[in-house]
Amino acid sequence: MNNYPSGKIRNVVLLGHSGSGKTTLAETMLYESGMMRKRGSVENRNTVSDFRDIEKEKEKSVFGSLMHLDWRGTKVNLFDTPGTPDFWGQISDSLHVADSAMVLLNSEAGVEVGTEAYWKAAEEKNMPTMLVVNKLDSEYSNFQKTVDMAKERFGRGVAVVQYPYSEGEDFHAIIDVLKMTMYEFPEDGGKPDKLPIPDSQRAQAELLHNELVEAVAENDETLLDLYFENGELDEYQMRDGLKLSMDNRDIFPLFCTCAQRNMGSGRVMGFICNVTPDPLQRELSLADGGTHRISPEKPPSMFVFRTSSEAHVGDLTFFKATGGEIVHGSEMINQRTGDSIRIGSLYMDQGEKRMEVNSVSAGDIAVAVKLKDVNSGDTLAEKGTELEFAPVEYPDTTIRVALKVTNEGEEDKLANALHQIEKEDPSVKVEQSQELQQTILHGLGEEHLGVIHHQLKERFKLDVEFVTPKIPYRETITKKVDAHYKHKKQSGGAGQYAEVYLSIEPWYEGMPERSDLNVRGVQEIDLEWGGKLVFQNCIVGGVIDNRFLPAILKGVMEKMANGPMSGCRARDIRVSVYDGSMHSVDSNEAAFKTAGLMAFKEGFLNASPQLLEPTYEIEVTLPADYMGDVLSDLSSRRGQIQGMDSEGSIQKIKAQVPLQELDHYTTRLKSMTQGSATYTRAFHSYTQVPHDVQKRVMEETLETADA
Repeated sequence: MNNYPSGKIRNVVLLGHSGSGKTTLAETMLYESGMMRKRGSVENRNTVSDFRDIEKEKEKSVFGSLMHLDWRGTKVNLFDTPGTPDFWGQISDSLHVADSAMVLLNSEAGVEVGTEAYWKAAEEKNMPTMLVVNKLDSEYSNFQKTVDMAKERFGRGVAVVQYPYSEGEDFHAIIDVLKMTMYEFPEDGGKPDKLPIPDSQRAQAELLHNELVEAVAENDETLLDLYFENGELDEYQMRDGLKLSMDNRDIFPLFCTCAQRNMGSGRVMGFICNVTPDPLQRELSLADGGTHRISPEKPPSMFVFRTSSEAHVGDLTFFKATGGEIVHGSEMINQRTGDSIRIGSLYMDQGEKRMEVNSVSAGDIAVAVKLKDVNSGDTLAEKGTELEFAPVEYPDTTIRVALKVTNEGEEDKLANALHQIEKEDPSVKVEQSQELQQTILHGLGEEHLGVIHHQLKERFKLDVEFVTPKIPYRETITKKVDAHYKHKKQSGGAGQYAEVYLSIEPWYEGMPERSDLNVRGVQEIDLEWGGKLVFQNCIVGGVIDNRFLPAILKGVMEKMANGPMSGCRARDIRVSVYDGSMHSVDSNEAAFKTAGLMAFKEGFLNASPQLLEPTYEIEVTLPADYMGDVLSDLSSRRGQIQGMDSEGSIQKIKAQVPLQELDHYTTRLKSMTQGSATYTRAFHSYTQVPHDVQKRVMEETLETADA
């Protein structure tokens, strides 16, 4: 395969809501470029990108796929991404290394919730973006409505470059207002005839052409002067103007395709090669906050954005060459570990197939095999090069389940499998919770967890059950009490003696000091499970030696880690040791630890204990039609609405909801909104649980203890 110079490389990520046709368009582009002799289809389960068994079964993309094509001497690397938010992690890494984005709009549905989310992700990356309206042959196609929605949602920078001569079953031609040409396609698609624009469309085409020229000119003073002088810009001036406007995200050119019937992809590929930026024009973020511009003149370096493993190949490392030339056999340093890495075989990916190459140019995307201890996010660079790229940012998880192996003795096998899955998909989080005594899997949705379950079963041969995870409740108190405990034990020989008086009260930020006690020392302890313990030494007269105070604190901490009320961890409490007694022979640290623990336990239970539950702040994005149902459902989940906002036909709801009520919320949300809504969540705080919930948890605790 040819080794392309950096200026002849384009890295493009395909984005769009599920069903917009990304995989079909990618397949058509590969076919039209001559990279394959026959087009596959999603329905026939033989596309280049959706090659995994589960993708064939679901008939949609589940993993991100890398492909490439040659269009008239320019190499285009295509990232086909899933259209479902459950697999957002597969989108994050593609966005991180792409240089431009192509957002597909389904002309039947316009701008969908998923589309908006992907658009914002590209916007955050400041990525040049073009739009493609697909499925124009559908009987429900509405091109103008789709354009209007795009302008409403994405701004006045949306610029129509093409529009359909007709749509629906009669769709067969596209009018291009940049080239002022009509492309008429044969019945089975393919190469179109270039025809003059019909008289019936001339006025509309000229109107859109002038709007496009003015949009380009107003973003460049030189072009604006030429436009005022000549009243027009030629094709090359327009090309240069579009390049600049796209780089600055001032213009988002909009094209037309019918990917299913192979109409329009050639013009899109031509625009990608002529206008969208090459890798040398884009900057990458560094871990220290700086930026790095790719150049073939710089020392060799590479950024690893994805890893995977195949049974007969081993570890696969997907990378972007970020400097110099990556050559088979060269030595590089992993900036994370400091280890020397020898670059083995190099490949260009084409779905599940690969073509071996000897070197990779700066800016190109490739795959290396069998690189030891190399993870997603690693930077490999020539020895002596100080360079480390910012890692890929993955979304917060939205769902969790606990794992239970069916066959005893397979716990280690499960741990190894989860480690591999987490390595390949960093949007997955595996938590070994000592507190809950469960292995908890965090993901981005029910489908995401379903794919992981499929991998555990089919790939790792594990029979694993997904069960409801426990809730990490917390305990606290609501009033001040005094507590006393005398520990006295005599069983022959040296005995144990300790007496402790404690004052126990709720702690809150900024609370005043105790004026009724002689506070001689204060320890503020940030608890590893959240909240604080404030421990005060208020001993006078030496009734307890200072050397025993750490033992009292240790006893209090031990009981806080296993709360007196339900066994859940306690937080936000101030404990003051103000009196006690000791024995010259029988007092020791063990005795005072026991006395401190028992006094704290007794006082805690008398201080009106309160159970707390984790509450999350969520943001639901949904079409306006479903607002009532979603609000009603949130109310039934003890949700507290914090605000609502609207952006065109897209609505946003912010609410605070207990974690317990969010189990399987993604499934319910999809059911209520026909899959059109998404939501994000982040931990907010611990809040008091209702009386009935506290009563139930207490009863369950007693049942567990009795068992």
